[in-house]
Amino acid sequence: MSEEILINVTPVETRVAVVENGVLQEVYIERTRSKGIVGNIYQGKVVRVLPGMQAAFVEVGLERTSFIHASDIVALEQEGGEHADIRSKIREGQQLTVQVTKDPMGTKGARLSTRLSVSSRYLVYMPGASHLGVSHRIDDEDERQRLRDLMENILRDGDDDEPLVLTDGYILRTAAEGAGEDELRADVAFLRRLWLAVERRMKRDTAPSVIYEDLPLFMRTMRDLVHPGLEKIRIDSRESFQRVDEFAKDYLPEIRSKLEYYPGERPIFDLYSVEDEIQRALGRKVELKSGGYLIIDQTEAMTTIDINTGAFVGHRNLEETIFKTNLEAAAALARQLRLRNLGGIIIIDFIDMKDAEHRRQVLRALERAMEKDYAKTSITGVSELGLVEMTRKRTRESLEHVLCETCHYCHGRGSLKSPETVCYEVFREILREARAYESNSLLVLASQEVVDRLLDEESASVADLEEFIGASIRFQVEAMYTQEQFDVVLL
Repeated sequence: MSEEILINVTPVETRVAVVENGVLQEVYIERTRSKGIVGNIYQGKVVRVLPGMQAAFVEVGLERTSFIHASDIVALEQEGGEHADIRSKIREGQQLTVQVTKDPMGTKGARLSTRLSVSSRYLVYMPGASHLGVSHRIDDEDERQRLRDLMENILRDGDDDEPLVLTDGYILRTAAEGAGEDELRADVAFLRRLWLAVERRMKRDTAPSVIYEDLPLFMRTMRDLVHPGLEKIRIDSRESFQRVDEFAKDYLPEIRSKLEYYPGERPIFDLYSVEDEIQRALGRKVELKSGGYLIIDQTEAMTTIDINTGAFVGHRNLEETIFKTNLEAAAALARQLRLRNLGGIIIIDFIDMKDAEHRRQVLRALERAMEKDYAKTSITGVSELGLVEMTRKRTRESLEHVLCETCHYCHGRGSLKSPETVCYEVFREILREARAYESNSLLVLASQEVVDRLLDEESASVADLEEFIGASIRFQVEAMYTQEQFDVVLL
């Protein structure tokens, strides 16, 4: 399997595309005016404590106040866990050092935690956590044990006879697979130096202020997405390429040969039709190769995915047709979840399968397809109705929320009142006006579609209404009116 990373850098935004075998899998977008803040550490000020919710609002200098729950406060965990009262450790006006765990989404502010951590290429450093973990994406148990042994040796400073007492925590990231002792030791030294700098700022700066900012997107890509199987990293900005090359020289010398500056006249995202794929990812319908299709609906509470056979009629029998469609859909929807960055609760409506073995195979196919996902996922079994419930960790806005805004015409409903419905509303408004006020003539201002219907299909109804109210009715097209807008004016 060949994998490439394409990085498109402009003054206003940076976009990163992960392409596997010529097919777009993931897109990351960071705009200069609205940078993602996950991982940033702030000196915040508690503005409101909510004991009924066991939570607090913290001002960290963002547009909206941020939110912290009692379960994300280390001091409360140490005191008594879920039974401890948030008011025992937090009060209004108090300074609090916090880290962002979720970006602001929609009307919600950022989610915060007092569990602080900083990342490097191979490690995540967690001061005061006393925990040594290995990424769940490293499957090989021997490799997991090797990495643990290496880290324990490094943290003992080479003295194998001494029992290891952890004062700070470390997590070995997926990228650490195959790493040697020297690389891990260098990462430990770098993280300790970085944390000393963060501590100095924590003591010096007052709330609200930024203590630590994570790397820009194209640098984070080098840290988080690069792995041994990666074939090439192409960057279309010379300045960014030089910065990445210097970063790789210091921290990732093994990937320098994979870096490539792309000077081509053709935009980099036109390679592998990345732009077209992004446009398609904003639509509801996803076509399958067999002729079936998915319908993806993103709502406030959850995302629903419906699977249909569509034009696929199969060859043998109905059960086989359904099974093949569901198998193909499982692989396609896993890619769509990554591409669209859909998170939270996800309900998948597979076509009903009577055969228990078929249900098991479809579920297994979905689990295999989701293994490539960097976000943490949890999948339930197939219900009797053919529904699969799953969750996907959400730390940043979905692709739709980044690129789109709510429609000004339908206000997010996704549909408009039909011209027929608006015509009948106009009739009711005319009757209301005629009963309230005396007038010989009325003027109706409406959109082109509504006026056309009033003068054509509804002309007989208009004539009857004129006779009933004893007044003439005129119509005028207002080009600026939406299909649902109209006004009735007394003349």
